[in-house]
Amino acid sequence: MIKVLIVEDDLDLGDLLKQYLELNKFKVQRVFNGIEAREALKESTFSILVLDVMMPEEDGFTLAQKLQLQYPGLPFLFVTARKMKEDILTGLKLGADDYILKPFDADELILRIKNILKRKPLISEIKAEVYTIGKYTFEPKNLLLKTSDSEKTLTEKEAQLLNFLYQNKKQVIRREDILNHLWEETDFFSGRSLDVFISRLRKYLSADRSIQIESLRGIGFRFLTE
Repeated sequence: MIKVLIVEDDLDLGDLLKQYLELNKFKVQRVFNGIEAREALKESTFSILVLDVMMPEEDGFTLAQKLQLQYPGLPFLFVTARKMKEDILTGLKLGADDYILKPFDADELILRIKNILKRKPLISEIKAEVYTIGKYTFEPKNLLLKTSDSEKTLTEKEAQLLNFLYQNKKQVIRREDILNHLWEETDFFSGRSLDVFISRLRKYLSADRSIQIESLRGIGFRFLTE
């Protein structure tokens, strides 16, 4: 059963979401801020988190930062009234799998949750346990990117994207192909999310100058490595 943690301080909206998700066969727990969410995570495991941004005591962005450190593989999405471009980019840079603006359709939220969780098996489809990429050792199933003196735990989406780029190295990869394969969406928010993840991978791989993720304007990307 899909277990969802809703982190929302609006009493009516939180209760409505909980009831609707439960009607659609999800198991749901609801808390009111980031502090309560982290307590819930200590006591139970969840398939995905649905986060508001503006909450008392600990807001959604602060919670997302802590999730990336403590639970790097745990998917989450924002459902918020914060619609400024800067807020959307902040949410995506913090690792959110999606960013939905209020007001929203509950059926759309359910579809987006299912799409995010449907993509999780991509990691288990990887046949090789370890790849050598320049100076790096990449363990996709363990979400690890390592050099001789450093180790980085990737998010699942970062590992999926790096694996996809590496499997198609030295080829022109169209943006639409990446978005359809990993996000199953080609809308504006998915495109912005892709750009954020590309920037992260470039940073993670910057110790080896032989590795490049070329941007091909209006087309897509090309992953180059010796």
